[in-house]
Amino acid sequence: MHQTTREYLFEAAKHFNRSSFIESDPISIPKRFSKKQDIEIAGLWSAVLSWGQRKTIIAKAGQLMELMDDAPHDFILNHSEKDRERFLSFVHRTFQPIDTLYFLEFFQWYYKNHNSLEEGFVKHLPADADNAGPALEGFHNLFFSLPNAPKRTKKHLPSPKTGSTCKRLNMFLRWMVRKDDQGVDFGIWKRIKPSQLLIPLDVHVERVARKMGLLNRKQRDWKAVVELTERLKKYHPEDPVLFDYALFGIGVLEKEK
Repeated sequence: MHQTTREYLFEAAKHFNRSSFIESDPISIPKRFSKKQDIEIAGLWSAVLSWGQRKTIIAKAGQLMELMDDAPHDFILNHSEKDRERFLSFVHRTFQPIDTLYFLEFFQWYYKNHNSLEEGFVKHLPADADNAGPALEGFHNLFFSLPNAPKRTKKHLPSPKTGSTCKRLNMFLRWMVRKDDQGVDFGIWKRIKPSQLLIPLDVHVERVARKMGLLNRKQRDWKAVVELTERLKKYHPEDPVLFDYALFGIGVLEKEK
């Protein structure tokens, strides 16, 4: 049974992990850029906005890039307070202008002091950590460390400490860290190991994982993320999140039937 499941997961991952996946996925937004910092800013913001229909997510994230003159890093570093006014009409579901303005403030403060977002994650991650959980928690704390951080924005960038699945942050880390020959994920961060990544657990992934007997925990929470990732590590210890393609792809196809 284990061998069969393993083969099935690898086969499904191979089917979905290909360049044709990019166009209809939010990763298409950071794929517009080649500069590392542009990819990071576009990637984190697109991941954070990733709930609802993928077509809408891509449109909204694209709108954000336009508001940053399609040059995210340059805009972040050099924009003035007045330049932020153009963002006051930007809304995506529960992501409101107050959230957008804080993201701009954090990004500007951060990139004036650091070269890459990778540092904001890695400095909290012990080298021997089983998974990237401490990096997510540390980055959450850093992100909300500025004096006027709005409490309401915390739901958009949660922490494992609260039991959240941190689906969007785990997806962002997959984009930045994973690297293979298929060209979907960027693999531009080298200081987090693919083996430390955690599965981005959404409704599609959860449903398929339960059906396949890969997830037993009843709640969809942080412990479920760890449980499923540990199960997938048995099939591919160095890169368990490769199977995000399999579980997500199968789940979306099932929903569309």
